Amino acid sequence: MILSDKKILEEIKKGSIAIKPFNIKNMGGNSYDVHLSKYFAQYVDKTLDAKKHNKIKHFEIPETGYILKPNKLYLCTTTEYTETHKHVPFLEGKSSTGRLGIDIHATAGKGDVGFCGFWTMEVSTSKPVRIYPGMPIAQLIYYVVEGKVERLYNKKASAKYGNKEKLPKESMMWKNFK
Repeated sequence: MILSDKKILEEIKKGSIAIKPFNIKNMGGNSYDVHLSKYFAQYVDKTLDAKKHNKIKHFEIPETGYILKPNKLYLCTTTEYTETHKHVPFLEGKSSTGRLGIDIHATAGKGDVGFCGFWTMEVSTSKPVRIYPGMPIAQLIYYVVEGKVERLYNKKASAKYGNKEKLPKESMMWKNFK
């Protein structure tokens, strides 16, 4: 079951969901629009290795915009910091974003109960497209969890992506091979 706008607002008041900054104008009937930050990263190496810590270089996109190029992978973050202590958050692309040919995540749209941080998105595009910091990029929807969660993401020693920094995080797959 997906939370409605009214239920999301109730959960924010209870403290089981946090969205900072929050603006009621970004609320949909069953989702909350999140925005593109100015913080981006790209991998340094052309070939990535799942067993290796692949280095990234960070950069900021200007207010005048930045042109995404096809066949490139960009890591970027949301301007919103979120916490989800009771529900499963999903980050999905907006239809307006998709109609520009922008994919906001390759496979990583689901968060875990207990995720606290800025969302890192894996952005790619099918055509060159100019994007801007602060533009609506995706939407968060929240699913109800059946039963009690015993292993909250922010309490797991193996959690790799709790992101209190605004900078995008690279893949930490290499930590699975240690």
